[in-house]
Amino acid sequence: MKTVACTRPGQLEIRTAARPVRGDGEVRVRIRRVGICGTDFHIFEGKHPFLAYPRVMGHELAAEVLETGPDSAFGTGEHVIINPYLSCGTCRACTRGKPNCCTSIAVLGVHRDGGMCEEICLPEQNLVRSDGLSLDACATVEFLAIGAHAVRRGGIGADDRVLVAGAGPIGLGVAIFAKLAGAEVSILDLDPGRLEEACAIAGGCQPVKAGDGAEAQINRLTGGDGFDAVFDATGNLASIQSGFARVAHGGRYVLVSVVNETVAFSDPEFHKREMSLIGSRNATSEDFRTVTAALKAGNIPLERIITHRTDFDKVTEDLPRWAHDKDGLIKAMITLD
Repeated sequence: MKTVACTRPGQLEIRTAARPVRGDGEVRVRIRRVGICGTDFHIFEGKHPFLAYPRVMGHELAAEVLETGPDSAFGTGEHVIINPYLSCGTCRACTRGKPNCCTSIAVLGVHRDGGMCEEICLPEQNLVRSDGLSLDACATVEFLAIGAHAVRRGGIGADDRVLVAGAGPIGLGVAIFAKLAGAEVSILDLDPGRLEEACAIAGGCQPVKAGDGAEAQINRLTGGDGFDAVFDATGNLASIQSGFARVAHGGRYVLVSVVNETVAFSDPEFHKREMSLIGSRNATSEDFRTVTAALKAGNIPLERIITHRTDFDKVTEDLPRWAHDKDGLIKAMITLD
């Protein structure tokens, strides 16, 4: 069996490994699609805070069932979505319905080897029915679910003015589901081309070009009041710290991205707004269902989101190139047929 391993920062190798042996309660699946995420680029570049090398990356996965236990709810040949968050099921978070932030969570492709491989064995609870979605669509559910989860955490509704900082795939997912919730959405980004495309894909969002003039435009958009909810999906410390001042009095600030640094903010500014500061990590089964329903309803234009493709044998060339040249890149997909 072939795998793609990041052996150290800046180094990818195609390796040969033994085919996995299914354990009790597990299902053996064949990987059919792998979405390449910003996390994968960060791992390749040595910027991820929660990882040890070598690592087989890949957590945005569509798969085909190869082997199950005798009482499985899944059938051989069935296409499935993979929930890559492996949780313990017994910690305080898990028992209170939040396995996405399990105290001992293991995310495929980060804490343990992931899906840039031909086959993998996973707990059956981490398989999600495809519900008739295409393999391409199945491989986008996970990253979109992160956006759906953040929007749910932020309690977004039709009366909200929302700012999403960062027009990458995660920020795009946040914008899409904030729009579907009925909010008035603006997107902030440095790259004008990416910003324009994200605003169009999410359904008519207002673009805000980061840099000189951004705060003046934000004031014009909000009458100087700020946004009811601000989401940061940049993974940039300066951006996160700037976001506090963009939140309206009584508003919410949702941190979707993570940085390996300490975030500082003005306590008087925070308190006078009675601001809610919310962390949003990963996604839950509820969010996977929300995304699946939106894809089935045709509310997400996949043909504009999946912009780049490669196959298993070329990923060691293409991923390093895309890490440095993201011109026109929204979502890259690895096809295994």
